[in-house]
Amino acid sequence: MRFVTTIKKAFEANQDIIYGQKQSDYLKNNFPCYGIPTQNRREILKNCSVEYAEEIKIDFRTICWELYQFPHREMHQTAIDIFLKEIKKDFRIDDIAFIEKLILNHSWWDSVDTLAKYAVGGYLKKFPEKTYSIIDEFSNSENMWLNRTAIIFQLGYKSKTDFELLVSECEKHKHSKEFFIQKAIGWALREYGSVNPNAVLEYVKTANLKPLSKKEAIRKLI
Repeated sequence: MRFVTTIKKAFEANQDIIYGQKQSDYLKNNFPCYGIPTQNRREILKNCSVEYAEEIKIDFRTICWELYQFPHREMHQTAIDIFLKEIKKDFRIDDIAFIEKLILNHSWWDSVDTLAKYAVGGYLKKFPEKTYSIIDEFSNSENMWLNRTAIIFQLGYKSKTDFELLVSECEKHKHSKEFFIQKAIGWALREYGSVNPNAVLEYVKTANLKPLSKKEAIRKLI
């Protein structure tokens, strides 16, 4: 697509090899990076989108997936920015399959956490009747990133958090040796603790969580 070609050339024209290597190092060298800071990357996206606004609006899912075919992290981040901007509150019932595909490809905490909170979280706000079936599927997956998504998708739900579901996910995964799972449990509990600290403290007291999960859960509560 013309837009994808245009933004790729724009990123290449603005790349900073030295900073790009630092970014790649930060991401454990899982991805090459052009070395474009987030604010600059979004400014480039904004400028490139002007000419192709109609193309993006009509076919943003295809564009996002095409961006995902490139190795550079900025291309994946741009795909997610476009998806979240265009989808807004207009999720389709079948979008969960596409969201899952984005989570499972080029997976790392930066993309997964954004998709979990805003894509999965937003989708399930529109289709709450799908919550238990989707979260059960993600939670029982052998893929660690889908497990993490099941734990943290309610970030931002605040008082509307289904605490019983959150506790269920914590219980299911609390013995995991995965750093990103232990961290997710603590993070999700800490976020809910901002609106219901007593419930979180009471749960943590008897849950026998991994030390990292417990530390993260109560870090701002005591």
